[in-house]
Amino acid sequence: MSSYAAPLRDLRFVLEELLEHRSLRLPEYQELSGELITAILDEAARLAGDVWAPLNRRGDEQGCRLVEGEVHTPAGFAEAYRAFVEGGWNGIGSDPAHGGQGLPEVVASAVQEMWQAANMALALCPLLTAGAVEALAQHGSESLKARYLEKLVSGEWTGTMNLTEPQAGSDLSVVRTRAVPEGEHYRLSGQKIFITWGEHDCADNIIHLVLARLPDAAEGNRGISLFLVPKILVDEQGRLGERNDVSCVSLEHKLGIHGSPTCVLSFGEREGAIGYLVGEPGRGLQHMFTMMNAARHKVGIQGIGVAERAYQQARGYAAERVQGRTPEARAGHSAVIGEHYDVRRMLLSMRARLEALRALALLSASEMDRARHAPTADERQRAQRRVDLYTPVVKAFSTDQAVDIASLGIQVHGGMGYIEETGAAQHLRDARIAPIYEGTNGIQALDLAGRKIHRDGGAALGDVLDEVAACADALTADADLDDLGVSLHQGVADLRRAVAIVLARGDGGDDAERGLDALQALATPLLALTGHVLCAWQMGRAALIAQAALGTGDDDAFYRAKLASADFVLRQWLPIGRAQLAAIEADPDVFDEVY
Repeated sequence: MSSYAAPLRDLRFVLEELLEHRSLRLPEYQELSGELITAILDEAARLAGDVWAPLNRRGDEQGCRLVEGEVHTPAGFAEAYRAFVEGGWNGIGSDPAHGGQGLPEVVASAVQEMWQAANMALALCPLLTAGAVEALAQHGSESLKARYLEKLVSGEWTGTMNLTEPQAGSDLSVVRTRAVPEGEHYRLSGQKIFITWGEHDCADNIIHLVLARLPDAAEGNRGISLFLVPKILVDEQGRLGERNDVSCVSLEHKLGIHGSPTCVLSFGEREGAIGYLVGEPGRGLQHMFTMMNAARHKVGIQGIGVAERAYQQARGYAAERVQGRTPEARAGHSAVIGEHYDVRRMLLSMRARLEALRALALLSASEMDRARHAPTADERQRAQRRVDLYTPVVKAFSTDQAVDIASLGIQVHGGMGYIEETGAAQHLRDARIAPIYEGTNGIQALDLAGRKIHRDGGAALGDVLDEVAACADALTADADLDDLGVSLHQGVADLRRAVAIVLARGDGGDDAERGLDALQALATPLLALTGHVLCAWQMGRAALIAQAALGTGDDDAFYRAKLASADFVLRQWLPIGRAQLAAIEADPDVFDEVY
């Protein structure tokens, strides 16, 4: 069983030095200070490490139990969640008008990584609630917000997202759940599957956001509406009343995240579940995307968190496991495996990639702050374009890398990693869901290639790549970092070339359908190349900061380690990503022959 210590120094480095606390310079946050942010991170680290992390293994081993329609979470989960709520953590990034603390999204994201690393299964509960808060705040009526939002923000009540049905997964146009109007509310009937934390014993109420069709709804996506369906009915004064007609009929048996109840929910087995329309009829899918986009960034951070936990366990094991001898070892003296250079390579690969992914995810969160609170409309729009661009990359690239990093963690353990008692396998099993839910990574790649790059002719990405090229110039101007700059310039050139190919093939000429096929064929390698280049950019910037600090005589081991991470990312990892260009240049017609 592994302990967990939050990577506080690296989180502070990204916030303070890489991002220069730029969110705190926005008018909305000028009363906040770097010292306060540090204190918040320290407090979150204590709860994550001391209370949540020790329950991670127990959650995996015990799992959840369904007894007469009630879900019992693993021992200690309810108490740990209450400690989280009582500490005010659920609403740290929410609007103070609804009871939140109004902290910047970049700070909330840094804290989010700690929860996910400490206990991914438990952290899924507030992750979904945060999305419900966002959707209700943006699209709910004033009466719904008055009745439900404050309790969701505090975490006293939790939220869920109900999209998937047995026949409707990624294609939600075939949703069949029905909502029949009845006075000021609706009666819902239907079944939803894969509902994360859809039933549990950690909170007094669960607020389900449910996609359903009105009786006269059109076919397809335009006929879907969004409804709020509470587990326990709530009166106008906010008091809990009777149980609604919503029931958990079974729990899914999963590869990982056993401590997170994934439910099959049935709505309306009796008279029909009472629900309330959120937003406009027929625009439910658009409203739900508010929730989904917020969750996608958080799932990317989730991947980073569980990969960080895997890295820490692998590093600790490598420092203790004695096996073999190194060339430097004296005759007859054995070495810990962390002294072997192949193990060092694996550990550095894990650490360096995590630092790069973390920096990109927090950069994206800082753009969210600017998109909401920058002084001018032009600044807000520019920031939102970057949020839109970064979100599929953070979600898909981070979670793909997390699976690989967790797998490397098992490899460092050797045979013991394949044995459940060490706990290394849990991280891989848990991480494996993240590339699937909240929109599979293939869908994220299509979003990047189609909606984000093809739609604007690559303008938003081109603007970012100009900044990446400027960073490469700064690296090549430093004799000690010149090789890193050369590598980053090569990555920029490859990505520009890849975008040009995708744009040309995506147009399809006279055959628009063929263009869509080409986008699908090229989307995943394009996202992988984009992720490598953007992460390398952040590590190039980190190298410049570390080199400057060391140049002043500050012999801080952290900066030396940061330079090593940057060197690995830019000279050993980025070339692997650049190989995706060859896949993009290849003829996509080969996929015609699969069947």
